[in-house]
Amino acid sequence: MINWGYVILLLLVGTLTYYRKALDLWGSLSMVIMGIIIIFSAGVNWLFLIFLFLVLSLLATKYKKSYKRQLGIYEGKRTAKNVISNGVVAFIMAAFGGYYLPLVGGFIGAIATATADTMASEIGILQRPRLITTMKKVVPGTDGGISILGTLVGIMGAGIIGVAAYLLGIIADPLISLKIAIISGTIGCFMDSILGAVLERRNFLNNEHVNLLATITGAIVGIISTIY
Repeated sequence: MINWGYVILLLLVGTLTYYRKALDLWGSLSMVIMGIIIIFSAGVNWLFLIFLFLVLSLLATKYKKSYKRQLGIYEGKRTAKNVISNGVVAFIMAAFGGYYLPLVGGFIGAIATATADTMASEIGILQRPRLITTMKKVVPGTDGGISILGTLVGIMGAGIIGVAAYLLGIIADPLISLKIAIISGTIGCFMDSILGAVLERRNFLNNEHVNLLATITGAIVGIISTIY
Protein backbone atom coordinates (compact mmCIF):
# COMPACT_ATOMS: atom_id res chain seq x y z
CA MET A 1 0.00 0.00 0.00
CA ILE A 2 2.89 2.38 0.74
CA ASN A 3 4.23 2.01 -2.80
CA TRP A 4 0.83 2.87 -4.24
CA GLY A 5 0.89 6.03 -2.15
CA TYR A 6 4.15 6.96 -3.86
CA VAL A 7 2.58 6.18 -7.22
CA ILE A 8 -0.17 8.72 -6.45
CA LEU A 9 2.52 11.23 -5.45
CA LEU A 10 4.35 10.52 -8.71
CA LEU A 11 1.17 11.15 -10.69
CA LEU A 12 0.74 14.46 -8.90
CA VAL A 13 4.34 15.44 -9.69
CA GLY A 14 3.83 14.47 -13.33
CA THR A 15 0.68 16.57 -13.51
CA LEU A 16 2.47 19.51 -11.87
CA THR A 17 5.43 19.40 -14.25
CA TYR A 18 3.02 19.38 -17.18
CA TYR A 19 0.88 22.28 -15.99
CA ARG A 20 3.97 24.27 -14.96
CA LYS A 21 5.21 23.69 -18.54
CA ALA A 22 8.46 22.09 -17.35
CA LEU A 23 7.64 19.00 -19.45
CA ASP A 24 5.24 18.48 -22.31
CA LEU A 25 2.51 15.83 -22.10
CA TRP A 26 4.59 12.96 -23.45
CA GLY A 27 7.55 14.02 -21.33
CA SER A 28 5.42 13.91 -18.18
CA LEU A 29 3.91 10.55 -19.14
CA SER A 30 7.37 9.10 -19.83
CA MET A 31 8.58 10.28 -16.43
CA VAL A 32 5.57 8.77 -14.66
CA ILE A 33 5.83 5.39 -16.42
CA MET A 34 9.55 5.05 -15.74
CA GLY A 35 9.01 6.22 -12.17
CA ILE A 36 6.33 3.62 -11.45
CA ILE A 37 8.56 0.81 -12.71
CA ILE A 38 11.46 2.08 -10.57
CA ILE A 39 9.23 2.22 -7.45
CA PHE A 40 8.31 -1.46 -7.74
CA SER A 41 11.65 -2.76 -9.01
CA ALA A 42 14.28 -0.79 -7.07
CA GLY A 43 12.41 1.22 -4.46
CA VAL A 44 11.21 4.75 -3.89
CA ASN A 45 14.62 5.96 -2.67
CA TRP A 46 16.02 5.41 -6.14
CA LEU A 47 13.16 7.45 -7.56
CA PHE A 48 13.89 10.26 -5.11
CA LEU A 49 17.41 10.53 -6.52
CA ILE A 50 15.93 11.03 -9.98
CA PHE A 51 13.57 13.62 -8.54
CA LEU A 52 16.59 15.45 -7.15
CA PHE A 53 18.08 15.53 -10.65
CA LEU A 54 14.78 16.88 -11.97
CA VAL A 55 14.62 19.63 -9.34
CA LEU A 56 18.25 20.67 -9.87
CA SER A 57 17.72 20.68 -13.63
CA LEU A 58 14.60 22.84 -13.40
CA LEU A 59 16.31 25.31 -11.07
CA ALA A 60 19.37 25.52 -13.32
CA THR A 61 17.18 25.99 -16.39
CA LYS A 62 15.16 28.80 -14.78
CA TYR A 63 18.30 30.55 -13.50
CA LYS A 64 18.93 33.78 -15.46
CA LYS A 65 16.01 32.93 -17.72
CA SER A 66 15.75 36.40 -19.24
CA TYR A 67 19.46 36.40 -20.16
CA LYS A 68 19.10 33.00 -21.82
CA ARG A 69 16.08 34.26 -23.75
CA GLN A 70 18.18 37.13 -25.07
CA LEU A 71 20.78 34.65 -26.30
CA GLY A 72 18.03 32.51 -27.83
CA ILE A 73 19.10 29.38 -25.96
CA TYR A 74 16.44 29.11 -23.26
CA GLU A 75 14.85 25.64 -23.13
CA GLY A 76 11.60 26.11 -21.30
CA LYS A 77 9.49 23.03 -21.91
CA ARG A 78 11.30 19.71 -22.27
CA THR A 79 9.93 16.76 -24.20
CA ALA A 80 9.80 12.97 -23.95
CA LYS A 81 13.03 12.87 -25.98
CA ASN A 82 14.77 14.86 -23.24
CA VAL A 83 13.35 12.64 -20.50
CA ILE A 84 14.33 9.42 -22.27
CA SER A 85 17.79 10.55 -23.40
CA ASN A 86 18.69 11.72 -19.89
CA GLY A 87 16.83 9.07 -17.91
CA VAL A 88 16.61 5.77 -19.79
CA VAL A 89 20.11 4.58 -18.79
CA ALA A 90 19.43 5.31 -15.11
CA PHE A 91 16.05 3.61 -15.50
CA ILE A 92 17.67 0.43 -16.84
CA MET A 93 20.28 0.48 -14.07
CA ALA A 94 17.56 0.91 -11.43
CA ALA A 95 15.36 -1.84 -12.86
CA PHE A 96 18.13 -4.39 -12.40
CA GLY A 97 20.31 -2.74 -9.74
CA GLY A 98 18.85 -4.79 -6.92
CA TYR A 99 20.16 -7.96 -8.52
CA TYR A 100 23.69 -6.88 -9.43
CA LEU A 101 25.58 -4.45 -7.18
CA PRO A 102 27.74 -2.71 -9.83
CA LEU A 103 24.55 -1.51 -11.52
CA VAL A 104 23.97 0.61 -8.41
CA GLY A 105 27.15 2.45 -9.37
CA GLY A 106 25.90 2.62 -12.94
CA PHE A 107 22.66 4.19 -11.74
CA ILE A 108 24.48 6.83 -9.69
CA GLY A 109 26.91 7.45 -12.54
CA ALA A 110 24.12 8.03 -15.05
CA ILE A 111 22.22 10.41 -12.75
CA ALA A 112 25.43 12.24 -11.79
CA THR A 113 26.29 12.71 -15.47
CA ALA A 114 22.84 14.02 -16.38
CA THR A 115 22.91 16.41 -13.40
CA ALA A 116 26.46 17.62 -14.02
CA ASP A 117 25.82 18.15 -17.72
CA THR A 118 22.56 20.04 -17.22
CA MET A 119 23.94 22.31 -14.49
CA ALA A 120 27.18 22.93 -16.41
CA SER A 121 25.23 23.78 -19.57
CA GLU A 122 22.59 25.97 -17.96
CA ILE A 123 24.85 27.91 -15.57
CA GLY A 124 28.16 27.68 -17.39
CA ILE A 125 26.86 29.84 -20.24
CA LEU A 126 27.04 32.84 -17.90
CA GLN A 127 30.80 32.75 -18.56
CA ARG A 128 32.34 32.98 -22.04
CA PRO A 129 33.01 29.35 -23.03
CA ARG A 130 35.84 27.79 -24.99
CA LEU A 131 35.48 24.90 -27.42
CA ILE A 132 36.74 21.79 -25.65
CA THR A 133 38.67 20.53 -28.69
CA THR A 134 40.53 23.75 -29.57
CA MET A 135 40.17 25.95 -26.47
CA LYS A 136 39.14 28.84 -28.74
CA LYS A 137 36.52 31.20 -27.34
CA VAL A 138 33.02 30.59 -28.69
CA VAL A 139 29.63 32.18 -28.13
CA PRO A 140 27.54 30.90 -25.18
CA GLY A 141 25.41 27.91 -26.13
CA THR A 142 27.89 26.51 -28.67
CA ASP A 143 27.89 22.72 -28.75
CA GLY A 144 31.07 21.51 -27.06
CA GLY A 145 31.69 24.78 -25.25
CA ILE A 146 33.06 24.56 -21.71
CA SER A 147 33.91 27.10 -19.03
CA ILE A 148 35.54 27.08 -15.62
CA LEU A 149 32.23 28.11 -14.04
CA GLY A 150 30.33 25.36 -15.85
CA THR A 151 32.91 22.73 -14.94
CA LEU A 152 32.86 23.66 -11.25
CA VAL A 153 29.06 23.78 -11.14
CA GLY A 154 28.88 20.42 -12.92
CA ILE A 155 31.24 18.79 -10.41
CA MET A 156 29.20 20.31 -7.59
CA GLY A 157 26.01 18.88 -9.09
CA ALA A 158 27.58 15.43 -9.34
CA GLY A 159 28.72 15.74 -5.73
CA ILE A 160 25.20 16.57 -4.60
CA ILE A 161 23.99 13.37 -6.26
CA GLY A 162 26.71 11.42 -4.45
CA VAL A 163 25.74 12.83 -1.06
CA ALA A 164 22.05 12.23 -1.74
CA ALA A 165 22.68 8.63 -2.85
CA TYR A 166 24.29 7.98 0.53
CA LEU A 167 21.58 9.77 2.53
CA LEU A 168 18.89 7.84 0.67
CA GLY A 169 20.58 4.55 1.52
CA ILE A 170 21.39 3.60 -2.06
CA ILE A 171 25.10 3.30 -1.18
CA ALA A 172 26.17 2.59 2.39
CA ASP A 173 29.59 4.29 2.27
CA PRO A 174 29.53 8.10 1.75
CA LEU A 175 33.08 8.23 0.36
CA ILE A 176 32.37 5.52 -2.20
CA SER A 177 29.15 7.26 -3.18
CA LEU A 178 30.97 10.57 -3.66
CA LYS A 179 33.76 8.90 -5.59
CA ILE A 180 31.35 7.22 -7.98
CA ALA A 181 29.25 10.33 -8.52
CA ILE A 182 32.04 12.86 -8.97
CA ILE A 183 34.29 10.71 -11.17
CA SER A 184 31.53 9.37 -13.40
CA GLY A 185 29.62 12.67 -13.49
CA THR A 186 32.72 14.64 -14.47
CA ILE A 187 33.86 12.17 -17.14
CA GLY A 188 30.33 11.85 -18.51
CA CYS A 189 29.95 15.62 -18.64
CA PHE A 190 33.22 16.04 -20.56
CA MET A 191 32.17 13.24 -22.90
CA ASP A 192 29.02 15.24 -23.64
CA SER A 193 31.15 18.26 -24.53
CA ILE A 194 33.53 16.25 -26.72
CA LEU A 195 30.65 14.64 -28.61
CA GLY A 196 29.03 18.04 -28.96
CA ALA A 197 32.18 19.60 -30.41
CA VAL A 198 33.14 16.73 -32.70
CA LEU A 199 29.83 15.27 -33.85
CA GLU A 200 26.88 17.47 -32.89
CA ARG A 201 28.34 20.60 -34.46
CA ARG A 202 28.68 18.65 -37.71
CA ASN A 203 25.09 17.39 -37.42
CA PHE A 204 26.14 13.75 -37.11
CA LEU A 205 24.33 13.60 -33.77
CA ASN A 206 21.60 15.67 -32.16
CA ASN A 207 21.36 16.81 -28.55
CA GLU A 208 19.37 13.77 -27.43
CA HIS A 209 21.92 11.38 -28.94
CA VAL A 210 24.74 13.21 -27.17
CA ASN A 211 22.90 13.13 -23.82
CA LEU A 212 22.23 9.42 -24.18
CA LEU A 213 25.85 8.58 -25.02
CA ALA A 214 27.08 10.76 -22.17
CA THR A 215 24.86 9.02 -19.60
CA ILE A 216 25.96 5.64 -20.97
CA THR A 217 29.55 6.77 -20.41
CA GLY A 218 28.72 7.90 -16.88
CA ALA A 219 27.02 4.59 -16.13
CA ILE A 220 29.99 2.57 -17.39
CA VAL A 221 32.41 4.65 -15.31
CA GLY A 222 30.06 4.25 -12.33
CA ILE A 223 30.05 0.47 -12.74
CA ILE A 224 33.85 0.38 -12.98
CA SER A 225 34.17 2.67 -9.94
CA THR A 226 31.94 0.31 -7.95
CA ILE A 227 34.03 -2.74 -8.85
CA TYR A 228 37.37 -1.07 -8.25
